[in-house]
Amino acid sequence: MPFIPHTEEDIAEMLGSIGAKTIEELFDEIPKELISDELTGVPPGLSEMEITRLMMDRAGKDGFYQNYIGAGAYEHHIPAAVWQITTRGEFYSSYTPYQAEASQGTLQLLYEYQSMMASLTGMDVSNASMYDGATALAEAALMAVRSHKTSRRILIPQTVHPVYRQVVRAIVSNQKIEVVELPFCAECGQILPESLIKSNHADFAALVIPQPNFFGVLEQVDALTDWAHSKNAFAIGVVNPSALALLTPPGEWGNKGADIAVGEGQPLGIPLSSGGPYFGFMACKNDLVRQMPGRIIGRTTDLDNKEGFVLTLQAREQHIRRSKATSNICTNQGLMVTAATIYMSLIGPEGLRRVAAQSHANTLDLVNQLEKISGVKRIFSGPIFHEATLTLPASAADVLVKLKQKGILGGLDLQGYYPELSNAVLVCATETKTAADLQNYAEALKQALS
Repeated sequence: MPFIPHTEEDIAEMLGSIGAKTIEELFDEIPKELISDELTGVPPGLSEMEITRLMMDRAGKDGFYQNYIGAGAYEHHIPAAVWQITTRGEFYSSYTPYQAEASQGTLQLLYEYQSMMASLTGMDVSNASMYDGATALAEAALMAVRSHKTSRRILIPQTVHPVYRQVVRAIVSNQKIEVVELPFCAECGQILPESLIKSNHADFAALVIPQPNFFGVLEQVDALTDWAHSKNAFAIGVVNPSALALLTPPGEWGNKGADIAVGEGQPLGIPLSSGGPYFGFMACKNDLVRQMPGRIIGRTTDLDNKEGFVLTLQAREQHIRRSKATSNICTNQGLMVTAATIYMSLIGPEGLRRVAAQSHANTLDLVNQLEKISGVKRIFSGPIFHEATLTLPASAADVLVKLKQKGILGGLDLQGYYPELSNAVLVCATETKTAADLQNYAEALKQALS
């Protein structure tokens, strides 16, 4: 709460209306042995000005950094109106629309969100969100296996986010689903369709296709999608929603389009905030809608011909499906979805395109400047969106420490995820960076390497 308006007189009046003399009497049903003594280690109360100063001092100890780390969570500009509206009581305190007749505002917001995500991904239908991008991919794998019915094997390229691959294995492994990882081309950083054609991969339920992939490289999504379909398997797209403002949406990949599209919604108005909470999105073709976890909101008219919003499909075990539920781990990150809906509404299609285009331009500019430094070069030749993988002429871990000392979070050390990529960093630049920022990074890196 930013402000508590109740005076001591207000509290006394409310207690009097209830019939209690004190707060303690209000909770007198709690056994005395469970009530703690007074807190002796808590300092005296501070004024608003004093507590603001204290928190600013503590925040300052964390430091203020220019951030060039992406790897699945991205720093984008969020208009002030987004969270000003999101944290209004109507949105902030509502959890889930179990009673449709009393939750028309929440349902309409979710309906608008679904419409936007279906449009952005080029798919027929979107659900009302998932826990995060990684679990959304795991749910898509389960969805594909249920729909395929004959195979319990999923092909996942090593260019998919390593954490996503870990989560998929953790969720599907106990359901006797085999996860097969596909190697990538060391030169271009992609999964080569011709290598898949030459392989003996047969009898699999789905191929996962990242776009862009973990290295920031754009995959050959049309050829990969058509190859999966030629094997009577599903194509699952793992996409960055910001990139979809410029790139072909999954629903239009290849001749028939991908069957399922998932990803992390954090770039759509959600701050980095120390790792969450975020939300996952999922969209699919109409043929698979009955296998989609979560809930789907629909628009209808009542007996008086008035517009209304309803829970059209509920596949969670907490609802009517029980043991027949398609998922028992999915959740609706309602507040994050609210912020994403407001963000997309405010900046619109043109705003999304400008964010994506400026992020792409900044990354190219940054890479060009960094490659002028002796020993720094791009590892992969494939086209990129707003991330790039660079090799350094020194220990990546040591260089990143030196950059941090200069107030720069210089990227992600890839050694832990890809041991073969020694002295490699994944760098990202979004629309939040200025030309001076990029030049500052280049100068700092040059000094760190010298």
